[in-house]
Parts: sequence; structure tokens; C-alpha cells
Amino acid sequence: MKLSDFDYHLPQDMIAQKPADPRDSSRLMVLDENERHHSTFSELPHLSHSQDLLILNDSRVIPARLYGTKNTGGKVEVLLVKRLEDKYYECLVRGRVKVGGKLNFTTLSGTIEERVDSHTGYRYNIRFQCDEDFMSCLFVDGVMPVPPYIKEHLDDGERYQTIYSRDEGSIAAPTAGLHFTAQLLDRIKKMGVRLAFITLHVGVGTFMPVRAEDVEEHTMESEYYTIDEDTARAINDTIKGGGRIIVVGTTTVRALESANWHNGNIAPSRGWSEIFIHPPYQFKTPISGLITNFHLPRSTLLMLISAYAGRDVVLAAYSEAIAKGYRFYSFGDAMFIMGNKEGKNV
Repeated sequence: MKLSDFDYHLPQDMIAQKPADPRDSSRLMVLDENERHHSTFSELPHLSHSQDLLILNDSRVIPARLYGTKNTGGKVEVLLVKRLEDKYYECLVRGRVKVGGKLNFTTLSGTIEERVDSHTGYRYNIRFQCDEDFMSCLFVDGVMPVPPYIKEHLDDGERYQTIYSRDEGSIAAPTAGLHFTAQLLDRIKKMGVRLAFITLHVGVGTFMPVRAEDVEEHTMESEYYTIDEDTARAINDTIKGGGRIIVVGTTTVRALESANWHNGNIAPSRGWSEIFIHPPYQFKTPISGLITNFHLPRSTLLMLISAYAGRDVVLAAYSEAIAKGYRFYSFGDAMFIMGNKEGKNV
């Protein structure tokens, strides 16, 4: 398929600059095959069934953007992209630097040890030094790397975290989960819905545009994921019992589809997800529903949900969302895409 097949026009004033308050007051479009209904996220329990399994990504965003200076005095901006080992990260750097160069921040310092040629340009492996625990220093020196289309200052960094986040490592939030409140999750659980968690640390790929006109030529950034024994058991029990698997967010889908499946059962697994999901795609996970936000044109996220629900169906829904004034992207509104009765993609 062509990149232009996933294009649409969005007025700039429909890009949400602030999260909804309260979180679950955001709007919710329900896409049930070719029918569309409009609700609010707080009404999600009414769309839930007893014996459903709701799977969420519990990754937590780290303040991965650093502003500092070189030993020469020039300014530099660093974005942590991938943890290689303790205090050693692959990074994107804005500012002219060279191997062996020293970088200074507030409590952290760093040495550029290697230049890496990636498919999106040069990156640098930086070894950081600090007197305290690295993550503690990072939370002093770093800032939340909110997407570039969010222009307004975020006063409370917790609004860019899901309420159930616990495993630090993402450089962008798994935004479909931003709509949940503790009270809403309690209401959902009272409906007989079980919760399960995976971890996928969202990487720089969430910011990277697709540049290849032939979609199949795009290379995904690798992202680390973990599916533990409890979650694997919950998924297999739900499949065996005929319950629905409801997945929150494209990151959760990518982790599940990257896992080890055998004879319709998922195994506990961990590793680097490099899977690129776009039409046509045969899902291994029997997903009965997908909760997701409204995504950028020409993005891999839009391609993933198009693989699940059908490109024409998704773009028609986006057109209606624009006409009805929905808010888009990370802090925007949500969509609940329901699969068919067999829990497979439509």
C-alpha cells in the first residue's frame, strides 16, 4: 500500500493541547463494524461484559529530554532513545557533537562514546555519570518529552502518565490509557471485567514519520516488551472460557503480536518488538475490541488500526470525528473499535 492511502486533513485547532479534566470526560466514538455511536469515556463500563479481559500497558514515561552544554560552552539537547546498559543510552542529539565530547547537565554529565548510523540519521551512544542513582538524577535534570505538536506547557507531568503506570522506560506515553481513572477502573472491575498488564516501553518511533511511499519499505524502531506468566495465563484462560479480549492501545497490540504464540495460546515472553502492522495483516491475538486514540495522518499507528478495522472504515470514522469536533492525538478523544463476534479483526 502507498503512504498516501493513509492521509487525511486535520485542522490544526483540533489537535488537543491539554488532557481532558477529569480524564474520563473525554469523548468516545464506538465503532461497531460499520456503525458509529458517540459517547464519553466514563460510559465504558456499559460497553463491558462480564468475563472480559482488559489488557493495558503499564509502562511509565521517563523525563528523557535533557538540555545541557558542551565543554566548549555550546548548547545541546539530548533525547534518550534506547537503554543499552546502566547509565549508557543510545540518544538523539541536537547540536554539533563528536565522539569523545563531554556534555554537562545539572546533576548528570556524559561522554559521547560512539556515533551510530541508523536508517533515520546519526545517533550517539552516551555514557552518563552521576553521583546518585541514574534515574534519580534524570528526574532532576530531564523533562517529559511530550510530542512536538503539543505547544502548551504541561504543568503536571503526571497528566502524561497513565494512573496505573509503574515500570519506568517509555519516552512517550501509551496514550490510550490516559483516559482511565481509578474510579472508572473500579466500576469496570465491578462489571466482572479482569485486568491484565503488559509492558512495552514506547520508543522514538512514536515521533518518527514514515518516509517511504511504499509502506512495506518502512522500518520500525525496536521497543522492549514484557508479558509475564500471570498475564499469559489470564489471556489463555479468557480464550478457553470464551471471554472477550479488549486491548488498550496500539503499543499493547504490538507487544501481544510480538509474543510467542503456539496452537492459539500465548507464552510468557520478553524481547525487542520490531513488528510493523499494516494492511493486510493476520492477527495472532483474538482481539474483540481495541481502545485507541485518534492518530496522525500517515503514521504507523493509523496503519495498525486500519489493519484491524479496515482502512476505509477507519478513515470514514475519522472524517465523522472531524465533522463532530473530536479532539485528536495524544491528549485527544478515544475510539472503541469492536471486532466481530468471534473476536477477530474485521
